[in-house]
Amino acid sequence: MKKLYGYPESLKKISTKYCGGCGHGVIHRIITEIIDELGQRERAIITNPVGCAIWADLYFEFDSVQPAHGRTPAAATAVKRVLPDHLVICYQGDGDMAAIGTAEMIHAANRGERFTTIFVNNAIYGMTGGQMAPTTLVGQKAVTAPFGRDPGTSGMGYPIKVAELLAQLEGTRYIARGAVNNAANVRKTRQYIKKAFEAQLAGTGSTIVEILSQCPTNWGMEPEQAVNWLEEHMIPVFPLGEIKNTL
Repeated sequence: MKKLYGYPESLKKISTKYCGGCGHGVIHRIITEIIDELGQRERAIITNPVGCAIWADLYFEFDSVQPAHGRTPAAATAVKRVLPDHLVICYQGDGDMAAIGTAEMIHAANRGERFTTIFVNNAIYGMTGGQMAPTTLVGQKAVTAPFGRDPGTSGMGYPIKVAELLAQLEGTRYIARGAVNNAANVRKTRQYIKKAFEAQLAGTGSTIVEILSQCPTNWGMEPEQAVNWLEEHMIPVFPLGEIKNTL
C-alpha cells in the first residue's frame, strides 16, 4: 500500500516553543518534508540566527550552526564553500536579514553564494518584543511605532521589498515569495522551496524563498485574525509568486 502521509524523519517529535498561530512551525514542516523527499538529511545543514529563528535547531534532525544576529549569510557562505556537496540553508527573519544583516545578505547574494535562503517575513521583530522592522507596513503599529509606521514626517521610511531588491543582483538565480496563511499557499510555498533546494543541489547561484508568516503575539491579534490580516494587508504589499527564475 502506498504511503500517503507520515511524520518527517528530519523533524524532531518535541513540543514547540513558538507562539500559537506562528508560521515558523509550518515552515519547519515544509523544509523537513522536502529534505526527506530529496534524501538530503545526512547532508543538510541549517544556519539560524538570534530571533525567533534561534529555536529552529531544536526541531531539525540534522546539523545546524547558530551565528550571531544578522551574520547568517556569512556563516552559510563558509559552510557551503567548505562542504559544497551539502544542502546549506540560511534561515532568517526580516529584522535579521533586512536590518541587522543587510550587508551580509546583499553581498552574499551578489556573489552568487550557492546556498538557499529561507526568509521569514512577518513584518515585525518577534522575539525581541515587537519593534518596527524594515518590512513593517505603512500604518502598522509596533512598539517603536505606536501610532503606526509613518514614512513621512517621522522619517520611518517604507517597507523594504527584499525579494525584489535581491532580484536586481546578477548573482541571484531563483527568488520566490510564498505564504503560510492557508493550505493553498502552503502547497505553493512548498513548490518554491523544493525548486530552490533542487537548484542549489544542481550547483546554481543564490536561491531565495521569502515566506509571509503570521505573528499573532506581536500583531496583537488572535491566530484567526492574523491569518486574515496577512491575506488582506501583507500580500497586496508583498505579492506572491516567482519573482526571478533564471535556472
